[in-house]
Amino acid sequence: MTDQTNATSDRFKVKATTDSHFAWLRTKMSLERTLMSCVRTATALIGFGFTIVQFFARFQELPGAAPPVFPNASRNVGLALILTGILMLGIVVRQYRSLTRYLGSGNFAVLVGTDEAPYKSTSLAIALILMAIGVFVFFAVLLRLA
Repeated sequence: MTDQTNATSDRFKVKATTDSHFAWLRTKMSLERTLMSCVRTATALIGFGFTIVQFFARFQELPGAAPPVFPNASRNVGLALILTGILMLGIVVRQYRSLTRYLGSGNFAVLVGTDEAPYKSTSLAIALILMAIGVFVFFAVLLRLA
């Protein structure tokens, strides 16, 4: 049992080499790209949800337009898309923060250079701002402010 435990701990020893450092950087940049693509997708979901609500609200005001069979359907679909975008951002931000904490702690601290200032992510800031905008838009549509 002890041999197996030693083999497992040896397997995860991180050596401070150039290859290891660049592999760590590639992993970190991969997390950034994933966060940015999720921000892009969430932006599309929130924007499209708001657009659906606004389009069908204006469409119903046109003269000669037939009344909708399900009057709240477009509003509900729009709210669902906005909420999906917000939830997606929340999940992705939580996952990003936990993975960056993992990459900066324990065995990986040798690769990070712990005496440097902590890395500030612009993508994370944009994701948090977009989440706040999404919550505002959700409640604006829900309370019929927009």
